[in-house]
Amino acid sequence: MLRALDHLEEWLIAFLMGTATLIIFVAVLQRYAAGTALLYPLVGHLDFSWAQELCIIMFVWMAKFGAAYGVRTGIHVGVDVVINRLDPQWRAKLIVFGLLAGALFTGIVATMGGHFVMENGAHYAFLHAFGLPTGDLYEGPITPDMEAPTWVVYSAIPLGSALMCFRFLQVCVGFIRTGELPHHDHGHVEGLEEDTTDPQRAAQDINWFEMSDNLHPKDAKDDKGDHQGEKRP
Repeated sequence: MLRALDHLEEWLIAFLMGTATLIIFVAVLQRYAAGTALLYPLVGHLDFSWAQELCIIMFVWMAKFGAAYGVRTGIHVGVDVVINRLDPQWRAKLIVFGLLAGALFTGIVATMGGHFVMENGAHYAFLHAFGLPTGDLYEGPITPDMEAPTWVVYSAIPLGSALMCFRFLQVCVGFIRTGELPHHDHGHVEGLEEDTTDPQRAAQDINWFEMSDNLHPKDAKDDKGDHQGEKRP
C-alpha cells in the first residue's frame, strides 16, 4: 500500500512537471511562429491564452506534493548544528518533537484548507454532481482564463498538506523504530556507480567537504585510503 502511494506520488509530480514544461514550450513556439508571415496561416488561429494559467496551477500542485515527497526522502533543508551536539537521548527526543510539530502544522493546514475548499464551491459541486439539492450553497468563483472552478485549484492545499502530514508521521514512526532519518545524497547520480578500480578516479571521488562529525570539514589526514588502502599524500 505504501509502495503504491510512493509511486503515485512520484508519477503525479513527474506528470505535472513534464506536462507543464511541454505546454509552455508549445505555447512559446506558437507565439513566435504566429509572428512570422510564413507560419501565421498555420498556427495563427491556435489559442494558447489558457497555457500560462494552467501551468501556474500545475506548478502549485507539483510544489505541494513535492513538499510531501521531500519529507519522505529527506531533501528538505534543515539546520541541525545544535541538535547534533546534544546527547543521543535528547537528540532523539528533539527529532521526534520536530517531526510531530511538522505533522501537527500540516494537519491544521489540511483541515482548514479542506474547510475553505468546501466553502469555496466544492460542497455545491459535489451535491450538484449527484443530483442532490444544493439549497443556498455558494457555487464558487471560476478562473479568468480557463473558467475552471477555483476550488479545484485550491484543493492542492488540503490534499498536499494531508499527504505531507502523513509523511511526517511515517518518518517519525520509522525513526522511533530504527533511529534513522531519510537522507538524500545530493552528490549521487541515480544509475551512475563510482569506479573504485582506477586509483586516480577513486581519489577524485573523495568528498573533501564531507563532515566527519557533522560539524567540521574533514581534513586530509582523516582519509584512511578507503579506496585503495593507502593514505592520500
